[in-house]
Amino acid sequence: MRETALLERLLPASVVAVEAFTDDPHAVLFAEEEATLARSVDKRRREFTTARVCAHRALARLGLPPAPILPGPRREPRWPAGVVGSITHCAGYRAAAVSRSADIITIGIDAEPNEGVPPGVLDQVALAEERSWLDQRTSRHPEVCWDRLLFSAKESVYKAWFPLARRWLGFDDALITAEPTGTFHARLLVAGPILAGHELTEFAGRWLARNGLIITAIALPAGGPPPVTWPAP
Repeated sequence: MRETALLERLLPASVVAVEAFTDDPHAVLFAEEEATLARSVDKRRREFTTARVCAHRALARLGLPPAPILPGPRREPRWPAGVVGSITHCAGYRAAAVSRSADIITIGIDAEPNEGVPPGVLDQVALAEERSWLDQRTSRHPEVCWDRLLFSAKESVYKAWFPLARRWLGFDDALITAEPTGTFHARLLVAGPILAGHELTEFAGRWLARNGLIITAIALPAGGPPPVTWPAP
């Protein structure tokens, strides 16, 4: 039986997630993907290559034919027609999550080391209301770097937002609340896109801290709120 990926624990069954903890030096990209790396340093090349291989494998598990996944204007992955997805990478971890757009409207994933953010970063990403719960969570659950969790959740929000809105979303444009139970909520502070006749005003996500990583994920279902039968993180 295939072991459940860390990321899959955060996502509904209609989403396929593939992750890697090492880089394969023999991994092969499509020629079009390789061309985008012409001026890339080794670190960027390894991150891009392994993450794209994860994405190729995820698409194959959806039963789709091989296809290059090229970056868009804001470096967002451009998926085949009828597919939504998201890609992430950090030190020691690369992952991709994909689904058919008939099942999921958008996906946003992010992975970070479970370490405090560098000095000055929190001032750039945290709203006053977020600092309040950050202090409380840090004192009660010091095993989780909550400032890094906040950063990761905002990254996942942006990745879920952009394919729908096609415009920038700043760190101060979404108010995040994260719970020790492994969930987080994002309230959008700017006008959202119209979906099925209603303005998008929020996202619900899940997170876990494991193996030295913090991973956050959002999957917005096409048919309504997420099912309550998701596997526990």
